[in-house]
Amino acid sequence: MLRLASASLAGTAIEFYDFFVYGTAAALVLGPLFFPAFSPLAGTLAAFATFGVGFVARPLGSVLFGHIGDRYGRRPVLVASLLLTGASTVAVGCVPAYGTIGAAAPLLLVALRFLQGLGLGGEWGGAVLLTAEHAPAERRALWSSFPQVGPSVGFLLANGVMLALSATLSEAQFAQWGWRVPFWAAGVLAVLGLWLRSSLAESPRFLELDDHARVPIAEVVRDHWRLVLRTAGALAAGYAIFYAVTTWSLAYATERLGVSRSVMLACIMAAVVVKGALTPPAALLGDRYGRRPLCLAGCAAAAVWMFPMVGLLSTGAPLLMFLGFLGALLAFITMFAVIAAYLPELYEPRVRCTGAAVGYNLGGVLGGALTPIAATALAEQGGRVPWGVGAYLTGVALLSLGCFALLPETRPVPAVVAEPVTE
Repeated sequence: MLRLASASLAGTAIEFYDFFVYGTAAALVLGPLFFPAFSPLAGTLAAFATFGVGFVARPLGSVLFGHIGDRYGRRPVLVASLLLTGASTVAVGCVPAYGTIGAAAPLLLVALRFLQGLGLGGEWGGAVLLTAEHAPAERRALWSSFPQVGPSVGFLLANGVMLALSATLSEAQFAQWGWRVPFWAAGVLAVLGLWLRSSLAESPRFLELDDHARVPIAEVVRDHWRLVLRTAGALAAGYAIFYAVTTWSLAYATERLGVSRSVMLACIMAAVVVKGALTPPAALLGDRYGRRPLCLAGCAAAAVWMFPMVGLLSTGAPLLMFLGFLGALLAFITMFAVIAAYLPELYEPRVRCTGAAVGYNLGGVLGGALTPIAATALAEQGGRVPWGVGAYLTGVALLSLGCFALLPETRPVPAVVAEPVTE
């Protein structure tokens, strides 16, 4: 289990590195380079719109790779999704700017971002299911949390490279070629990921199935559409919180508050380190007390914390911003530490790869794709403290709280061993 979980963690870290490095670039440089005719605000909104395209593609990737996972096995999904995401990420780093090829530049950017999202939409379902379906029932949340640590590692890798480049290059060098280096590095990481996954065994639960769904998405839509919508709504808050912290706040603080890139990246990365470290302990609580109670507690905490987080961010003080981000990400991980066990348990095995991944990635569209755009627009309408962003995030958290309340508990009930009868 440790080898399997570690390989799943490494794979998700690499794929989310690819996804996150684009978000950081969108917040810092893509607007002026690919939308130079726009105002600074409009350029940022346009860059975030291309960022959102990846989220729109993720449910489509769930359908495509979910079909493969439910029909032919979880393992092939891991290889195909990693190849697609890695290749498209390297290609983003090679796209000339608007000044070189004109309107073709943003069009290529959108197309490659779509392919990135397509690959990542398949990654989560394959990596999580391969781990969850190998894990013993009483520790399923713990082992399944390893792939959930992957996004934290991927984010730290992506932003660590960006931070190092920002600190060592001039503004002109960073804008000219420095931002491309993290995208090119994705090729090396993809090769490493393929090597790590080459020896993984297929899921025993999949091998036990006698009857595989012919068209998994058709069964999901017909028999589980309510469950898909509820899980998507439930997960929207987690995505909204994470991308408000890691993407929108980066653009807001550097452009509106005058905080340096290096300071902002350091504050966000420090909070993400704590989040990643606390993921397995939170998952252990899910094995002991259940998945649903932790999700409800995390949503409630998020609803309470969004206004304080926005207020702390608006100070521009590094320590206060870090505390705001930390509180938000602790609420986030209380929910998402158990999601990798919770979602697969909600769906029957024959359509599990499709159903769980589609619900997970639709939540990304609702929370992740819209949040940077909506928050940027709302912040522009407010004063120094963008309370409208706090209201928006609180509303999303309350929506997710209601959706989690409609979901059942799935934690396996421990077997009860009967005491021997004595005369």
